[in-house]
Amino acid sequence: MNNSRFPISLHILTLLASDEGVLKSSDHIAGSININPVLVRKEISNLRKHGMIESKEGKNGGATLSRPANQILLSEIYHAVQQSSLLGNSKNKPNPNCPIGRQINQHLDDLYNELENVLLNKLAHMTLSDFVKQFENQ
Repeated sequence: MNNSRFPISLHILTLLASDEGVLKSSDHIAGSININPVLVRKEISNLRKHGMIESKEGKNGGATLSRPANQILLSEIYHAVQQSSLLGNSKNKPNPNCPIGRQINQHLDDLYNELENVLLNKLAHMTLSDFVKQFENQ
């Protein structure tokens, strides 16, 4: 998750959940996130593909949640945007003749998997609705 897709997607979904049932345009959403509407449309398309958003094209179009916020887990959002390991991947090939080099990638993979499981467990117990509640009365 070492990219901006998770926070962008969570921002989009939080905006939609805060005004559930109201269509929000990609321009409106992009203004809140302060990014290009093209990037918003790309993430909306991905979230629609994963069943979290419905969208309508055209002048009066926009996006809305496809199901209630209390039925969308943050772990679902994470899985929808995950492209690589949480902490990234090593691109170098360590020296196989070195006692550390020949084992480092396996130990890093084990550590990364353990950390990702902790994160996923936390996200699996938190709904979009839980996250949105943090913005109420602010």
